[in-house]
Amino acid sequence: MTSPIHIALAFDDNFWAPAYAVMRSACLSTRRRSDLVFHLLHMPISDEHKHDLEGIAREFGATLVYYPLAESELFDFFVAGMPASTQWPSVVYSRLLLADLLPADIARVIYLDCDMMVRRPIEELFEVDLGGKPVGAVQDSLAPFIMGRRDMRQNQDIFHCGDAYFNSGMLVVDLALWREINIKSEVAVIAGKNWLPRLYYDQDVLNLVFRDKWHKLDWRWNVIDAHPAHEAMDPAILHFTGKNKPWAIWAGILRTTAYARWYRHVMTNELFYRFARHRWKKTLRLR
Repeated sequence: MTSPIHIALAFDDNFWAPAYAVMRSACLSTRRRSDLVFHLLHMPISDEHKHDLEGIAREFGATLVYYPLAESELFDFFVAGMPASTQWPSVVYSRLLLADLLPADIARVIYLDCDMMVRRPIEELFEVDLGGKPVGAVQDSLAPFIMGRRDMRQNQDIFHCGDAYFNSGMLVVDLALWREINIKSEVAVIAGKNWLPRLYYDQDVLNLVFRDKWHKLDWRWNVIDAHPAHEAMDPAILHFTGKNKPWAIWAGILRTTAYARWYRHVMTNELFYRFARHRWKKTLRLR
């Protein structure tokens, strides 16, 4: 008998195709496909896009569980005072509510950003030893700059640039230990100090809440700003944090992004080009 492998994603309808791609990459990289349970924390999704997402269940036998955030009073209340932008919509804060939104009987979950691609069996990450900490994550390669901001001075009253600081795009969460920390109260304290407008969205918030309470994982599980040079380093999870995204039409031609051609086939060619048309139409509407 095998047990479920729980994975959470958060996205809106403009990011349905990358959500599909990260799920499909996890399925392609494991022999335990039917054990995968994807918990989708989402804003409203069109019927067409939901049908695309359901392709993961049809192709691999994985399970998809939907959490419509637009119907959650808790989510609405929680994000009301949080800074957001076009690049960082409020849906990103749903990862702070994992313990509240997911069923209480789930002991552990992996959170993945949707701008990722999995190359190693995800069960290796799911079963990793967290050393008794509530969160496992990878040190952010830009940590001092993110914490200190301009001239490494801007947020010295909030962070020390010598502190350990993780990238929140991939988290392994022990939900029982996570629940021992009242994150909503911790965020209220941060808001009371008027820090929220100065923070790097939910990543800074998570690093403040879990300061000295996270376990450092091997960098290969979250290879930040993945470039072609990283291909020789056998990355386990690629994180496309830079401007050059693997879903850009020219990424595979110009070799600007690690495994860009691989990514296109993971997303599937049909969805890859349909997502490109979706982005073009959205850009034209904004002009």
